[in-house]
Amino acid sequence: MVLEFDPAFIQAPEHRPKPAVTEAGGIPLIDLSPLHLLEQHGGPLVAGLEVLVAQVEAACRDWGFFQVINHGVPLAVVERAWAASRGFFALPPEERRRVRRNEVNPLGYYEAENTKNVRDWKEVFDYVVHEPADAGGGVDRLIELRNQWPQFPHGFREALVEYAQATEELAFKLLELISLTLSLPPKRLHGFFKDQTSLIRLNHYPPCPSPHLALGVGRHKDPGALTILAQDDVGGLDVRRRSDGEWIRVKPIPNSFIINVGDIVQVWSNDKYESTEHRVSVNSERERFSIPFFFNPAHDVMVKPLAELVDEKNPANYEEYNWGEFLKTRADGNFKKLDVENIQIYHFKKAK
Repeated sequence: MVLEFDPAFIQAPEHRPKPAVTEAGGIPLIDLSPLHLLEQHGGPLVAGLEVLVAQVEAACRDWGFFQVINHGVPLAVVERAWAASRGFFALPPEERRRVRRNEVNPLGYYEAENTKNVRDWKEVFDYVVHEPADAGGGVDRLIELRNQWPQFPHGFREALVEYAQATEELAFKLLELISLTLSLPPKRLHGFFKDQTSLIRLNHYPPCPSPHLALGVGRHKDPGALTILAQDDVGGLDVRRRSDGEWIRVKPIPNSFIINVGDIVQVWSNDKYESTEHRVSVNSERERFSIPFFFNPAHDVMVKPLAELVDEKNPANYEEYNWGEFLKTRADGNFKKLDVENIQIYHFKKAK
């Protein structure tokens, strides 16, 4: 057992999970079959694509989350990624720690991450989609990120590179849909992702002896543009419903992905869309696995409301900020407790 329960895992009383969480029936389920029409789109939207764009727009506006089916990522590719993940976390702890990450290289294995200054009941393996990836390390230097690939299990690297390529294709198609929901050209946002810093994480949540006190991941919002999440059949992803603030469990659906917009889309859209707070609950009986793809722009991108969406009547709600510096500051809080809450986009919110 890698994780041993101690006070570092205990959430404040107001953030502890309730014994029962309502299962989400309201989170939209969207069929992406019309996605192939995006490749043909040049003039007015055809009917099938128009309906799809409207569904995505409503989901982003009302929930910030939706599930997708018929997404185009081959099932065999996903299954190989699941097998690689399970095989890695089944290795002896000393084998996993051979590729343990640190503050110099934040890629690889880790089992002591904090969210909101409380330790998460999980272990992870992180790798970037394209390497080397440059991450902002300050005004005068860059941090170059390189993946740490373990020797075992056999085929681990190949399976996860294949998965990265397939989900990246989906990420760009989703980005085009987001652009269309903002009445922008489909490829308006693509330029931000040249030399992207996108990351894929393998999550393992072992059975927890005190699931009423701890969380697999504490409440948070994703700082990037989009997240594409594969989850197994155990379930545990909770989304805070905007209408009443209640936590809602997202029901696992076979061969689907869960999509959520991150802080960057909130800023780009000038608050038309809002990134939604979510968390991961654990249980005492079953281990859980998930694989999120965090679709992030290049380190040197300055994030601000898109020019087409602001004018005198609708001024920009945010000061611009550098993505690489923002990401580096956020990552630092994963390794050590801070005296204050980690950096958030509301720190760049303009006073009204």
